[in-house]
Amino acid sequence: MEIWINPACSKCRSAVSLLDEAGAEYTVRRYLEDPPTAAELEAVLARLGLEPWDITRTAEPVAKELGLKTWGRTPEDRPKWIEALAEHPKLIQRPIITADDGTTVVARDPETVRSVL
Repeated sequence: MEIWINPACSKCRSAVSLLDEAGAEYTVRRYLEDPPTAAELEAVLARLGLEPWDITRTAEPVAKELGLKTWGRTPEDRPKWIEALAEHPKLIQRPIITADDGTTVVARDPETVRSVL
């Protein structure tokens, strides 16, 4: 299992604590220091069953600079969104947990974290 975190994020710290309490084996990826590639984002999105705009933090200052709220949300727009997430990892919703069985979640609440255990 792998968890993508920003250590400054309280939801990320909470998710890590829940994994620790459960005795789960996992690796931590500090995705701001080790950003995912476009291919890794594609794979995570496929596992999540989501589109890139579904995991984008549109309230971030860089999102406003890029004008993300005005971007299209069609299959043709998908590569542009993925490129933005790869170039600006701060835009990626967190934490994201990828379990060994293929389950992948955006673990913003304790119930979702527990769903991968």
